[in-house]
Amino acid sequence: MSEVLSKIPNGMRYYFGAEARRRRAIEETAMSIFAGWSYEEITTPTVDYHSLFEHGMGNVEARRAFRFTDVDGQLLALRPDVTSAAARAAATLLAEQARPLRLCYAASVFRQQPQSHAEWRRESTQIGCELIGENTPVADLELLAVAGEVFERLNLGGSYLITLNDVRFFNGVAADLGLDEDGRERMRRLIDARNAAELELFLASFAAKVEAAEFARLTQLSGKREILNAARQLRSNSESNAALDRLEALWNVIESLKWQDRFEIDLGDVARLDYYTGLTFKIYVRDAGTKVGSGGRYDGLTASFGRTEPAVGFVLDVDALTELPLLRQIDGSDQTDAARRPAGANVAELFRDAVAKRQQGERVILTLQR
Repeated sequence: MSEVLSKIPNGMRYYFGAEARRRRAIEETAMSIFAGWSYEEITTPTVDYHSLFEHGMGNVEARRAFRFTDVDGQLLALRPDVTSAAARAAATLLAEQARPLRLCYAASVFRQQPQSHAEWRRESTQIGCELIGENTPVADLELLAVAGEVFERLNLGGSYLITLNDVRFFNGVAADLGLDEDGRERMRRLIDARNAAELELFLASFAAKVEAAEFARLTQLSGKREILNAARQLRSNSESNAALDRLEALWNVIESLKWQDRFEIDLGDVARLDYYTGLTFKIYVRDAGTKVGSGGRYDGLTASFGRTEPAVGFVLDVDALTELPLLRQIDGSDQTDAARRPAGANVAELFRDAVAKRQQGERVILTLQR
């Protein structure tokens, strides 16, 4: 028994000392920025009905949750996601609040199955924000500006990259090709795997060879405005064109703000298509093994809770940020000043000195001598 108790389950870990302080500093930095943009903090239940996450995340993602049965037989889950509960609160408890509604949070989420080998954590901490009740390029850009400020404040200005896509581009192409649900899912998997050769072979049954090759090539690339220009040369349809128009409107503002070095267009980002309805984005930082944040527009989510309204949001992975070599200099504390007990000094003098240092905001450590 003692051997088992000395270990922790796979996918779990301790944080201690400077690393724990670094996590806290990252959270506090992000939350202060959210507050600066007028986002109000929300705390959601750690345990909730599993059906909430089935509606909010979809069946596939919700199956990753830790599930157990309540005393009344209802299926419960440890929170695998914050957005679902925030959307429910917006549609119910906060239904009478003025729109747009701005919410933010820092919370642990729990998933018993990994999303990938690079993201194998059963418990992780997410910080994020949601803007509910507005579907405009201004709302989309606000979220991108908030996310960018977090990374700038963490002194990662030269190291982060936000990639942009709009799922309606893929949806329009899939509809135009006449793909059924299975065909659409197969195309999505091939794009997500960046498998250009297999994708081109698959599309050859639905489009001209030249067009299939061009689309396969396009989904492997990321870049600036030239990606949008190349996409417009493909088969035209209203849904794909609407996606490209929205991305171009965003890109025009990004260029006018001189932010283009921090952003790219990536039409091959097609993960979780059923969750998002428009803009999607992922955030990467140099030397990170995987993305450190993601977000997008999910205009259909609140309909599950009785009120349909547009929404856009993002989350950052505190665990991934904490492990960045570029952030290891963040200690989260001031330099420690030792409060020592001089020869002949009594305990009261020791603590008088320590309390005085604390009143000045200094961090102290007592030398516990007999």
